[in-house]
Amino acid sequence: MASTYTANSGIEKIGAGEQAGAWGTTTNNNFDIIDRAINGVGAISLSGTTHTLTTSDGTLTEGGNKVLVLGGSPSGTNTITISPNDQDKMYFVHNNSGQTATFQQGNGTGGTVSIPTGSKGLIFADGAGSGAKVTDLLDGMAFGGTKVTSTATELNLMDGGTSAGTTAVAAGDGIVTNDGGTMRQTTAATFSTYFNQNLVEAKSPLTVSGTVTVTPSAATSVYQPLTVSSGSQTVRVAVTNLVAGQYVIIDKTTTTNSMTIDWTNNGAVTSSGLSLGSSADLGIGIFNGSGFSFSETIKF
Repeated sequence: MASTYTANSGIEKIGAGEQAGAWGTTTNNNFDIIDRAINGVGAISLSGTTHTLTTSDGTLTEGGNKVLVLGGSPSGTNTITISPNDQDKMYFVHNNSGQTATFQQGNGTGGTVSIPTGSKGLIFADGAGSGAKVTDLLDGMAFGGTKVTSTATELNLMDGGTSAGTTAVAAGDGIVTNDGGTMRQTTAATFSTYFNQNLVEAKSPLTVSGTVTVTPSAATSVYQPLTVSSGSQTVRVAVTNLVAGQYVIIDKTTTTNSMTIDWTNNGAVTSSGLSLGSSADLGIGIFNGSGFSFSETIKF
């Protein structure tokens, strides 16, 4: 009975009663094939744009290596065909060839994998004949039960990619943020609300008739437009929630009547504020931690 060979690595299975006195040679060769299939690192020299990666029965061939280090001087993208097309294969690939390497098995219609120069890959071929498929095992990995669906381009952006586009930002677009050590995605509208509240809080217009108190709703600067109904009225700014360096803008929108601006701190009213006359003016106060330094700006 003649020898047969294993389906994927071409290891020789000696037929019953065959190779009397030669078993040692064949067995040692088989062990070399197994050793190469488990841990072998093969240097593959590419040229032109095609290469056949062959595994031959009973022979130490480059296709029998577990790790493929691609080199040589290919003239462009090099298509590497895994042969024969009926063997299951898994390869670790390190592409140092200077060109993209595209792996296929059979005629390539089942699916191919391209590994750019300078990159590494982990691939397997399913040995399905002429329509065999080569699959990228690093595409769609899962961590902790969650599949990674991001593209390499997206991951490179997170890693500090400098290729910035001009895509318009809409309210529903997601922005990635670090939430106490956990990366989360929230909408641009949420960020807009936060910045509006924490940079300048634009309050609704008020009509002043008698003393009106303007109270920041959070630790934020405040813009308050108001109209003086008659005579001279008082606007009081509460320092509640404010921190040093924030400011309050009192926008007197009318060109008649006048107002006085003062502030209150924990219920204590300070009268040394600012008086605005009968023109449309801005009173700007910078909070110093306990009170305000006010200045007047004429509106044009």
